[in-house]
Amino acid sequence: MRPSGRAFDALRTISLEPNVAKHAEGSCLVKFGDTHVLCTASVEARVPSWMRNTGRGWITAEYGMLPRATHDRTEREARKGQNGRTHEIQRLIGRSLRAVADLKAMGEHSIKIDCDVLQADGGTRTASITGGYVALFLAFQKLRSMGVLPTIPLKDYVAAVSCGLYKGQPVLDLDYDEDSNADADANFVLTGQGGIVEIQGTAEHDPFRQEQFLELLELAKKGVTDLVRMQKQVLGTGA
Repeated sequence: MRPSGRAFDALRTISLEPNVAKHAEGSCLVKFGDTHVLCTASVEARVPSWMRNTGRGWITAEYGMLPRATHDRTEREARKGQNGRTHEIQRLIGRSLRAVADLKAMGEHSIKIDCDVLQADGGTRTASITGGYVALFLAFQKLRSMGVLPTIPLKDYVAAVSCGLYKGQPVLDLDYDEDSNADADANFVLTGQGGIVEIQGTAEHDPFRQEQFLELLELAKKGVTDLVRMQKQVLGTGA
């Protein structure tokens, strides 16, 4: 039995609330159960110096946790400096979103996705990618409505979910109680068409077998299919 009482292949209650930030070109408040992340997309009509005159755009991300997003207060990274985990997560978010974007069709525009964790209960990086995509899409939609871009330069949808072995059972979308006691856990970033963008997996105790990994992958595919359906519903791009 999972601590939450969910079926082994059930997501937490998922919520994607678009356009929650007044000033951002795109925004989404994403909730995976008790994990809540505010994702905003900010547009600049320029690119990093190393991309100038290439005709290509750029998408990057920043990630952070509010001091009381977790059980105990943590120091703000603006004060103590960014740690390795934060750096790794924001690079993952950026890679995941660029994987489905047509950077050439963006022209020389940059979009920064800020993912601020308001409350953490496991899966903050997967929630950030899933909500970050919605914020990115809305920013592109605004640029198109302004006549800056002729189309929305996205080739596919992308979402992410965690899977793991909890008491020997493959389960979908781990919350903190499961993640902190899992035998193995993995984060899967997949596209709407089923392409693999990135997989991060770790055995916490004994190594896990290939057939167990394939079970986790199948669970992830199911979860991402559901998440992409929710993205489409929120964005009004399909059922």
